[in-house]
Amino acid sequence: MSRPGQAPRLLVALSGVTALVAVTPLVYLLIRVLDAGPEKIASSLLRSRTLTTTVTSIELVVVVVAACLIIGVPVAWLLARARLPLKGLWIVLAALPLAMPSYVAAYAWIAEFPAMSGFWAAALILTLVSMPYVIIPTTAALRGIDPAMEEVARSLGRKPWSAFWFAAMPQAWPAAAAGSLLVGLYVLSDFGAVALFRVDAFTRVIYTSYRASFDRTSAAVLAVVLVLLAAILIYAERRVRGRTARWRTGSGSARRTTEVDLTSRQRVMAVLALTGLAILGLGVPTFSLLRRLSEGTRRPLDLAELATATANSFGVSLLGSLLAVGLALSVGVLAARYRTRSSRALEAVSYSGHALPGVVVGLSLVSLTLVVLPAMYQTVAALALAYAVLFLPKSIGATRTSVAMVPPVLEQTARTLGRGPLQAWLETTLRLSLPGIAAGGLLVLLTAMKELPATLMLRPTGLDTLATELWSRTEIAAYGAAAPYALTLIAVAAIPAWLLTRASDRASRSVDGDTEAPARSPLSTVRT
Repeated sequence: MSRPGQAPRLLVALSGVTALVAVTPLVYLLIRVLDAGPEKIASSLLRSRTLTTTVTSIELVVVVVAACLIIGVPVAWLLARARLPLKGLWIVLAALPLAMPSYVAAYAWIAEFPAMSGFWAAALILTLVSMPYVIIPTTAALRGIDPAMEEVARSLGRKPWSAFWFAAMPQAWPAAAAGSLLVGLYVLSDFGAVALFRVDAFTRVIYTSYRASFDRTSAAVLAVVLVLLAAILIYAERRVRGRTARWRTGSGSARRTTEVDLTSRQRVMAVLALTGLAILGLGVPTFSLLRRLSEGTRRPLDLAELATATANSFGVSLLGSLLAVGLALSVGVLAARYRTRSSRALEAVSYSGHALPGVVVGLSLVSLTLVVLPAMYQTVAALALAYAVLFLPKSIGATRTSVAMVPPVLEQTARTLGRGPLQAWLETTLRLSLPGIAAGGLLVLLTAMKELPATLMLRPTGLDTLATELWSRTEIAAYGAAAPYALTLIAVAAIPAWLLTRASDRASRSVDGDTEAPARSPLSTVRT
């Protein structure tokens, strides 16, 4: 039995299991590297190619993050503060690139412009597909800022732009920094775009080492370096966010910001800029895919093969999302209800997947299953486990926030009516937080269907998904044959995205006008 205020032992034990599952790939990877010995590690680290790969990966992160901030913050200001025609349409178009995997966008651009290759081509595509990570949270932050601080700055002689920059932007900067972290992690973990454009970033070099040699020690050493870079990126973002966080401390309720009237010339320029971004991020890939599909190929499309790949993609991703939700439930409840040192530690360990790119988890689970669990090698179970580890933080964030929004007094009231602890929790907390938990599962499902390197490494022989079928055709420049798989992948991924949007809209309407209920939607909880 647990004392009041103390976490139940079963909940702590289940959270410990989740933390163990989440950290196992990283721990095994470290053990594998240490077993190689200092000389082997040193030889792998001191190669000129390792230094070149590190520099290339860091440069790619810096360029893409800087481009997303330079473009994304002004776009967010336009969407949040400026009076524009068809603003709802521009907001949707700004978010849609999230549904397009980087390798699909890269394939579409290469199909139209075969000469595209190298660092700057990869930087362009990664900027276009990851920019919503900055635009969406920054727009939300700018919309929620109380205009009173800007008005005070104006009353002290600041011009409109100066007042915004010094009074409002510091409050929105933590959201922009969090979006930049997601962009940086996305770039570090990306495999498809850098591979198609022949850029020797970490993910491509690790995958090449894994496929080209039976000695995978070098790949494991590079994977550890990649994890360290991701961890440094997370630490840097937390430091920046901690120094720049701002809170509203005045009494009363905040007023909504007043939209800025642009001049005719400014409005035209703003619409042209937003149109240009939509064309580059969505128009070119969509046009390219439809064009390749209309041209056809020498080999007729096998509808049965396409249907099988679609079913495999959905089935394995669904299994991974269910496993992620199951593992996340105990950690999310523990983090929401019992903020102790041990609960924070278990939550932090369970977030290990946040810093593990797909190629690292794939490499680790390949080695782990071969040595420790050979029966799981190249099975659906191993692939589903990889999805769960990679995207577990998304489900934990959704669960934690959804459970925290349910007042604990409801469980206590159910207990006074004769319900047992478990029944009271099921009928109150779980029932009310289920939409947010389900939203986290949908996001895991959406992301897992687009995952490429872990799928290539861990899928059972003969099991083809939309991502692997698209990749196998793109590698041999069979762009026409790849088009149906690319379009189907986008269409299938759009289903959970649409459900998430519906859930977010429903949640927003449910709290409209309620000054006490937290204005959170399932979509906002999974971006934690």
